[in-house]
Amino acid sequence: MKYNLMLRLECIAIDIGNTLHVQPFEYNPTDWVQRIINNNRRGVSHKAHSVFCELDVLRKHNENFEWKESARWVKYEENLEEGGKRWSKPHVASLSMHSLFELRCAFVEGVVSLDHDAHSLSNINDKLLEEWQDQNDMDTRLRPHLRDIMLAGHKHSHVKRSKASKGIGTLSDISDERSEAEKGGYGFHLSSSASLASMDSSGLQSAPSSQDLSSDPTSPSYKPNLNFMRKIPKDAEAANIMVGEVEELEKRLVGFMRLKEPRLLGDVTEVALPSRFVCFMFGPKGSMTQLMELGRCISTMMVDEIFRELAYKCLEKEEFLAGVDEFMEQVTVLPPGEWDPTIRLEPPSKVPSQNFRKNSINPYLEKLLPAVHEGGHSIDDPALTWSKIPFKGLVDDIKRKVPHYLTDFKDALHIQCFASFVYVFLGTLTPNVTFGGLLGQATDQYMGVMECIFAAAVTGVLFALFGGQPMNILGSTGPMLVLETIIYNLCKDNDWDFMPARFWVGMWTVLFILIIVIFNLSSCVKYITRFTEDSFATLIAVIFIVEAFKKLFEIEKNYPVNFNPDDPIPFNCSCSSTCNENVTTALGALGYGAFTNYTCTGTENFTTSNISINWNGLTPAGCSEFGGNWVCDPKQYYGDVFFLSVILFAGTFGITVLLISFKTSSLFPNVIRQRVSDFSVLIAIVSMVLLDYFLGLPTPKLTVPSEFKPTRPGRGWIISPFSEKNPWWLYLAASVPAALSTILVFLDQQITAVIVNRKEHKLQKGVGYHLDMFIVAITVGIHSLLGLPWYVAATVSALAHVQSLQKESECTAPGEKPVFLGVREQRVTALFIGILSGLAVLITSVLRIIPMPVLYGVFFFMGFSALRGQQFVDRLILFLQPRKYQPDVPYIRHVQLWRIHVFTIIQIICLVLLWVVKSIKAISIAFPLLVLATGIVRKMLECVYTNHELKYIDDLLPGSEKKSHNEDNEKIDVPYKTFSSIDSVSSIVEGKDNGIKPSFYVDEECDLKQRTKAQGNTKL
Repeated sequence: MKYNLMLRLECIAIDIGNTLHVQPFEYNPTDWVQRIINNNRRGVSHKAHSVFCELDVLRKHNENFEWKESARWVKYEENLEEGGKRWSKPHVASLSMHSLFELRCAFVEGVVSLDHDAHSLSNINDKLLEEWQDQNDMDTRLRPHLRDIMLAGHKHSHVKRSKASKGIGTLSDISDERSEAEKGGYGFHLSSSASLASMDSSGLQSAPSSQDLSSDPTSPSYKPNLNFMRKIPKDAEAANIMVGEVEELEKRLVGFMRLKEPRLLGDVTEVALPSRFVCFMFGPKGSMTQLMELGRCISTMMVDEIFRELAYKCLEKEEFLAGVDEFMEQVTVLPPGEWDPTIRLEPPSKVPSQNFRKNSINPYLEKLLPAVHEGGHSIDDPALTWSKIPFKGLVDDIKRKVPHYLTDFKDALHIQCFASFVYVFLGTLTPNVTFGGLLGQATDQYMGVMECIFAAAVTGVLFALFGGQPMNILGSTGPMLVLETIIYNLCKDNDWDFMPARFWVGMWTVLFILIIVIFNLSSCVKYITRFTEDSFATLIAVIFIVEAFKKLFEIEKNYPVNFNPDDPIPFNCSCSSTCNENVTTALGALGYGAFTNYTCTGTENFTTSNISINWNGLTPAGCSEFGGNWVCDPKQYYGDVFFLSVILFAGTFGITVLLISFKTSSLFPNVIRQRVSDFSVLIAIVSMVLLDYFLGLPTPKLTVPSEFKPTRPGRGWIISPFSEKNPWWLYLAASVPAALSTILVFLDQQITAVIVNRKEHKLQKGVGYHLDMFIVAITVGIHSLLGLPWYVAATVSALAHVQSLQKESECTAPGEKPVFLGVREQRVTALFIGILSGLAVLITSVLRIIPMPVLYGVFFFMGFSALRGQQFVDRLILFLQPRKYQPDVPYIRHVQLWRIHVFTIIQIICLVLLWVVKSIKAISIAFPLLVLATGIVRKMLECVYTNHELKYIDDLLPGSEKKSHNEDNEKIDVPYKTFSSIDSVSSIVEGKDNGIKPSFYVDEECDLKQRTKAQGNTKL
């Protein structure tokens, strides 16, 4: 039977400019499949679903036929191993090109029935038998026998045979299976129980067999595999592929049916899913190996994203065959001498998108067909479009956030949110305490630890409840400390009251931020590209890492390491007299007499009526015996404190990293691995705290104020804006430092927001740049009135918050890696962090048992995790990697390596300058200006790099996409070439019909069966 694949359509209309050109056009299979898939008028019944595919093989058990499950597919192939009790690891199916050709020929010659309205397996079988009989593919006398075989019971690996069904014949069956396995076969040579002559010559349907009962979905004998059902998507439907050899057949019988509505067919499927597709393949004796390969081919195709969608939407047999041909176009062939076909390919960690197979007809035509498909995403986010209407951005942000406000609390009902809360709370409390100590030293205790904790509570609660992006965590930053120090020193040098002057700086800052909000100036963040984002985020992450190690080694100053054991470290120690009733009681108890009158002469001598004690001459044991205090300067030497601190630091970091990577291991079920990974930081902290507690060494502990009062005595919580020491013009001059403060607040807040809102985080509830700035303005005003430090978005803390709330697909096909779905966007974790920060003074008894080295380890991990996944860090590694080991990423494919290195070096220079300016106090006030300068440097790079290159190693600036589109048009990049050339399409558009047909799409392709009938089937 000959069949010409290529379908000639009448014409295609291409509107080029104002002229309509009508030319004859010949579609290839890819174009045809794309037209079918993109046709939305095919009804709801043709909506594609996920498919679970099961391959059953005809076997014989106790002289009865049965269908035994041999393989299954959710996404990857799983084979039932020898013995029938264990499934293989999921692997990528390897198919032979010869089998694909045979499969196509089988469908051309066989039956393809679409949208048959069947309600049971009996109806399906009768329809296929009728079609085979009408095509004269089988002897009519075989119909009853084939029907009984098609209705035979199904045996699944998870169901044990009942004792009644077991018999002596099973041993012979096993031996037969082994002999068949040795021969490379997959089943028995089955024969009918009666000869053809004894069958009903009329070919009429025989009486319903007992196997009809097996198709009853309510049968109590049916036991679906509930455990495996969890691996299958909820809306999935089944495809049942059944193959077997029948001795009486003279030729192959193939029947494929798509049901009009999915039906439960009883025990036909391993899981309780309705069946949409049913395929029977029968062959004569000796064809079992070939039939199995055909079954594997169609099963693999049914779980292919594109072919599955076409199988649902096709209306004719020719369209179904076009899907087979399109699948063959995309197949990759491996040379037989360079790869072992018996090796099972591990599923890849990331599967490329198949959208290119179903979208545009061709990149060349895509440019000529307007509004068919957008080649790339627009870099102009509607939320960042500047408007002349005052408050337009703020109003749009509120409208964008209000519909999600209720779900922002509902989505927090997950155990992962609790783990994130504990992690981020401890990760932010430590810098608040540290920052408070530094701020107290810089401002003469006008603002200290208590003010920082109170500020974290106020900003945390307000921003969590009303912020535009609640995934941001507001906190203290180094540049803010520098600004506070400059303002204080300026006031001190001029004998001005610091807090009233700072109040006016804060009010001017609020005014400037409100101007930014009113005139929608937050839309300028669209000019912040990955170049600036990575530089800023890397700087903050490196600061966290450096500070963690710096704080760790500061412990060595108080607890030095003695590298010369023979020369003990000198200590100035003495016993200090307490001179109280306890001393009297202790001395009296030791028999020194009754002490009714005594005098204290300082710490040198203690005189009583009976004795005189030289306190400086007492040993530590004697000092304790007489109730004194042993005091040393420096503190008493504990040789192991520093080393234990290093162990606690490294242990916290190491356990956290280990438990997070545990999620990708093969140990324990996925649920356990996921929960252990979620609570990795908490487990690490608890483990190290317990270790420190049981060892008992005096490691430095977290110190939190135990009373809610200002750090500086005599300072109230409400700041008076006026002071007799401050001149009237100071209230106006405060606008100058306020301008720098505004720049710093804007950049810190918005750069962090841009990093959090990156597309790779897959946030779904929209951005809120204008609303964020409005809430920050309110908090700055409140903090200025209360005398609290100004808090803005903290980059590392915000990234830690986002990363701790990442969610992955829970229902994954066997062998499929969990898919990143996005982030649990909610307000509860940030809200609780703010509340508990304010209540920290009430839980000091708990917080004071946490060693500081443990929190330094959390510091280190937060900085380390912020660096992971940054393209800048990946490009740094390229300097050390040989070319053959470099990753296959888009920017390496499209940009020359030396140009990537130059781009990275420029970014390193900017990063070093940022670090130098931040570190030198005299010029550190210029830090925000230098951050702005990185944006200018990025703009200047357009003179050196093309927009095509910048699109891959950075982001395009607004207005650059048109130029980039023109550059891309000069060079068309097709993901995978098909058998149709681009030149042929361009010729067709120009009026020349010289389309090239694939070499294997010939009218006599089915004659391959005759040429290769005697050849073996080698898998590729």
